[in-house]
Amino acid sequence: MERLIRSFRNAFAGLSYCFATQRNMAIHLAAGAVVLVLAFLLHLERGELFLVMTAVFAVLIAETINTAIEKTVDLVTQERHKLAHIAKDVAAGAVLLTAFYAVLVGILVFGPRLWEALLKLSYF
Repeated sequence: MERLIRSFRNAFAGLSYCFATQRNMAIHLAAGAVVLVLAFLLHLERGELFLVMTAVFAVLIAETINTAIEKTVDLVTQERHKLAHIAKDVAAGAVLLTAFYAVLVGILVFGPRLWEALLKLSYF
């Protein structure tokens, strides 16, 4: 049981490190929080909420993996190396792809509702 508790403590320490030191992680967390609040305010259906939550968490997960890769590369070499640069760029690219996915989910889920609200406002 003690090992399990230590594992959770280490996992939370890793997340805490990401949130405290990675600017993009804080940005993604803030954006995700706004999106989730909007999702609840708009009373999304269960499937839509699932898609939105999946997109938000996918971005946060990708950012944590990106941080782990970057720190591992930094541990292995401090000098400029083409492969180290490629590894960091590919990890960042994975975050970018995940963020694009989240934007697409947002457009598909929120777009019709926001468009409808905008049209209602334009009638006044």
